[in-house]
Amino acid sequence: MTSTSLPFAALPAAPTRQWELDALRGLLLVLMTLTHMPTGFSLPLGQPLGFVSAAEGFVFLSAVMVGQVYGGRARRLGHAAMRTAVFARARRIYLCQLGLLLLAFTVIAWLGVRNHQGGVTGLLEFYLARPWTAVLASGLLVHNPPLLDILPMYIVFMLVTPWLLAHGLRHGWGLLLCGSALLWLAEQWNAGAWLHAALAGWSPVPYRDMGAFHWLAWQALWVTGLWLGSRQKPLPRPPLWLVVPAAAYALAMLVWRHNVGQDPMPGVPAVAVLFDKWGLGPLRVLNFSSVLVLLWAAGPWLSRVMPRPAPLELLGRQSLAVFCAHVVVALFTLAFFGSTEVIRPWTTDAVLLLGAFAALLLVALVLDERGSSRPSRPGVRAAGGPTPPAATAHSPRR
Repeated sequence: MTSTSLPFAALPAAPTRQWELDALRGLLLVLMTLTHMPTGFSLPLGQPLGFVSAAEGFVFLSAVMVGQVYGGRARRLGHAAMRTAVFARARRIYLCQLGLLLLAFTVIAWLGVRNHQGGVTGLLEFYLARPWTAVLASGLLVHNPPLLDILPMYIVFMLVTPWLLAHGLRHGWGLLLCGSALLWLAEQWNAGAWLHAALAGWSPVPYRDMGAFHWLAWQALWVTGLWLGSRQKPLPRPPLWLVVPAAAYALAMLVWRHNVGQDPMPGVPAVAVLFDKWGLGPLRVLNFSSVLVLLWAAGPWLSRVMPRPAPLELLGRQSLAVFCAHVVVALFTLAFFGSTEVIRPWTTDAVLLLGAFAALLLVALVLDERGSSRPSRPGVRAAGGPTPPAATAHSPRR
């Protein structure tokens, strides 16, 4: 089998599903579920690889796959076809977000108030205080409650993707990558908060209620992923002088995180800023980059020697539905069992987690079976990108 090095793969003439990417995306969904489920396991099992979370990997990998699928579509069918497909995907994600908001603002809010669950009422604090403003602002992707703030960022990034891909494919990525790096750097000095303050008269939503993720920083992951995914030639294997320091830094962060917890230096805010998740602090970016270099170097070997993890592949193939399902499960768990501050027997938390993963696998299995039994049009992928008729979600090893 000749395997790719995951996000640094050469794009074939007509992209097929790569089981490695599906499995990796499934693993990230598992880590997200462990983090978002309000159990006693969320803190010890969150950020297991150091000061880097599943969210960074999920956004980056999503951008890589968007670059592969829609970049290939632009080359074969033209930029107009690419733009139409990207907007169709963004519309589907937006409808999913509206469904999650409807659930949160009705059933979950009612259960949280009725059961006196502070985890839910705190999550929906702005909605409970100003319901009509929250509903309108959420529909416009301006107000994004916790747990419901990842998809809005994804939607906005998808909406600018056609322009980014068109410019990158026609004129190269140098200018886009430099501009993206400058935006990330500006966010390290709170450019987003300054911009919100300057436009305060135009927005009735406080900055903290717009979502935890600082988009000016996270766009750097998206632009970099698009660039790597849209490449027609693979990057060369990383040299030893890059792999060795990356391994040393990744190991140091791994040991540090599991010795002190998720706060790198409790009581020292200046250090916390360097590892900040929401603004992608520089030491966190370095941690993510070091893990990525190791994956880049070891990817071909891992895909040769590791057995194919069918459950993770299944979750990864249905990633959007599984992501939405994990949010739904987490919200209902908060509404009935409370947040991580509620002390419960570890056996109860273990049962909650097992039930959550069973639900996610059931959702993925049902959708996968529906997709495989539905007659498909030749050359069309479920994600909106083209694929040859022979390529399926269960493509054999290549």
